[in-house]
Amino acid sequence: MEYEDILYEVRNHVAWITINRPEKMNAFRGTTCDELIRALNKAGYDRSVGCIVLAGAGDKAFCTGGDQSAHDGNYDGRGTIGLPMEELHDAIRNVPKPVIARVQGYAIGGGNVLCTICDLTICSDKAIFGQVGPKMGSVDPGYGTAFLARVVGEKKAREIWYLNKRYSGEEAVAMGLANICVAPEQLNATVQEWAETICERSPTAIAIAKRSFNMDTAHQAGIAGMGMYALKLYYDTDESREGVAALKEKRKPDFRKHAK
Repeated sequence: MEYEDILYEVRNHVAWITINRPEKMNAFRGTTCDELIRALNKAGYDRSVGCIVLAGAGDKAFCTGGDQSAHDGNYDGRGTIGLPMEELHDAIRNVPKPVIARVQGYAIGGGNVLCTICDLTICSDKAIFGQVGPKMGSVDPGYGTAFLARVVGEKKAREIWYLNKRYSGEEAVAMGLANICVAPEQLNATVQEWAETICERSPTAIAIAKRSFNMDTAHQAGIAGMGMYALKLYYDTDESREGVAALKEKRKPDFRKHAK
């Protein structure tokens, strides 16, 4: 299977799916999301694969969310907002294999959401986590908010979204967003070691465990679906467009002059 935006490789029963857009800080566009969905399902239902790693190419970023150069009130793909985000998030949650986020640098915006949804997150001490939506005229009204509150606690989740601060790998571990933080030179080996350990476990038991964890928050898929429609309506406003315009013009946005 040919891919344009991602890399796919299996290492000792571990499928590595890598967003390969380092020149864009591994921000995703419509093509990226579609390829990630296909690759996740390919690995998820391949009997020879026991665990999946989601990674970003290069040294700087795991993923920085939606590609703003492909966003002008709507992104460049399919789905409610021009990106099939509901499908991508559901693919990570629903494949019967654990998905490990390997974070070597920035995990910002939609990239932070991917880390939140993945079963496990392993990061280096150069990793940086955070949200930028309210600074950019955007928000994740599903798993990125509701499920994040389950992961880090509601007070911390509100801090992350309201203040848009950035957090180190060690801080991510402390709040429960990441499992372990290691030196950059140990990151790949640690990820592979954890993944190979999972591959040694009963695949049926692991699949049942994953489904069991998901059942407790399955209702949040409905929140995400409805939230994406609200987000689409928001993207059609001058207030949201101000965020993209300010980024392009390299200035501070003035959201309040457009708010209604």
